[in-house]
Amino acid sequence: NVEEIGRILLYFITFGLSFYCLSGIDFAKVMLPKNDRPAKAQFLLILLSMALGYLVAQFILAIMYHL
Repeated sequence: NVEEIGRILLYFITFGLSFYCLSGIDFAKVMLPKNDRPAKAQFLLILLSMALGYLVAQFILAIMYHL
């Protein structure tokens, strides 16, 4: 279905945009433990990007379908 493909594409686009925007923040400086900071910071960046991308996509879809 074209609508489902558009929805999946919107999720990928918003994930990419949120990853691009959040990559400007250096999470390794904020995290407390000194060991293994870069790996944990990268994992945090990916999780936050997924969450933010999902929320933005849901917001856009809600505006599109309910207005």
